[in-house]
Amino acid sequence: MPNPYEVAKQEIARACQVLGLDPAVYRILARPLRFIEVAIPVRMDDGRTEVFVGYRSQHNDALGPTKGGIRFHPQVTPDEVKALSMWMTLKCALLEIPFGGGKGGVVCDPKRMSARELEGLSRGYIQAMAQVMGEEKDIPAPDVYTTAQVMAWIADEFSQIRQQNAFGIVTGKPLVIGGSLGRHEATARGAVTVVREAAQAMGLDIRHATVAIQGYGNAGSIAHRLLYDMGVRVIAVSDSGGAIVNEGGLEPEAVAAHKEATGSVSGFPGARTITNEDLLTLPCDILLPAALENQITAANAGRIQARLVGEIANGPTTPEAHRILVERGVVVLPDILTNAGGVTVSYFEWVQNQCHWYWSEDEVNQRLEERMVRAFHRVWEAGQRLPTRDLRLAAYTVAVARVAEAMRVRGWIHRTDSSFRS
Repeated sequence: MPNPYEVAKQEIARACQVLGLDPAVYRILARPLRFIEVAIPVRMDDGRTEVFVGYRSQHNDALGPTKGGIRFHPQVTPDEVKALSMWMTLKCALLEIPFGGGKGGVVCDPKRMSARELEGLSRGYIQAMAQVMGEEKDIPAPDVYTTAQVMAWIADEFSQIRQQNAFGIVTGKPLVIGGSLGRHEATARGAVTVVREAAQAMGLDIRHATVAIQGYGNAGSIAHRLLYDMGVRVIAVSDSGGAIVNEGGLEPEAVAAHKEATGSVSGFPGARTITNEDLLTLPCDILLPAALENQITAANAGRIQARLVGEIANGPTTPEAHRILVERGVVVLPDILTNAGGVTVSYFEWVQNQCHWYWSEDEVNQRLEERMVRAFHRVWEAGQRLPTRDLRLAAYTVAVARVAEAMRVRGWIHRTDSSFRS
């Protein structure tokens, strides 16, 4: 499978070339501003001390402090963390959020750790990173296998280090210590908003569209419910245990109840069980990959039947598969746009923490809707100016141009005759 860091650099290089930017722009954006590796000793429940490796990539802060999640996973790698921080820079630029991109990770298996061990790991991570983090430096958030509780431990530990409450150090916190209403649904809500706008731009009546969703975690399951509430027919969903399909439509509450009771959507009464691979190639109008990276590949891209693919997951489509889809006329909504609702509401949480004034859920959702709609139309319009109508390249050009302009006005690079044409 492709190296995510190399993929991110290639996409940025393409955007810089299309924009005619000074080569210095690419050289700056091709690597993190700062990359930190730390050792985190944790006393385990059996009395031994385990030393975990943690990373933090702070990619670019031209637009503001870096921002991005922390993941706890056994397969975390430096290149993955670097790539994710680069994509965060671009998401923030695309949504006109005053942050740069950051990302963190710890190599561990949280499923085999107790709550006490996870607390020790969370506190140890921020102890090791405290010098390079803060509300105006770098603001973490939840990611894979990290939760609001992990963010609460990190906020508390940082507050103890600073000797004052510093809840704004992280986002995705519990509401009682400064979390934001609407944060739990933000990624799915932003994705559904972009999919709705794209369908309208394509002339596809979303109320009569059929949708397949790969992945039934937080984002996938909430997207199912939001689409259902709009009158959209979701005909297939999947999780790690398998996939189910019913051409008449699946009711989200019933599917969620079955998953809660059995641990998987597989075996849901009234639906046929198929494989995750089968789901990707079902006849449907809209496909929403919301699970893992590298799910749509050169091997199956030619068999995708959907007219519209909305990338809720990070990197679900390989570069080669993306080229195949674009050549076939499939509209692909890139991940840096489709799943940007999460960082957008994280920004809202940070704003609320800074001013100590908290918004209603309706206010949060309305502000999210406005930003996602504006971002989609900027990308769509940029795409119409490209011969291939490639929305991934369009999104990258919009985002890279904004970061490049910030770097220019700050004096990091200088304008040339061929630079900064968008």
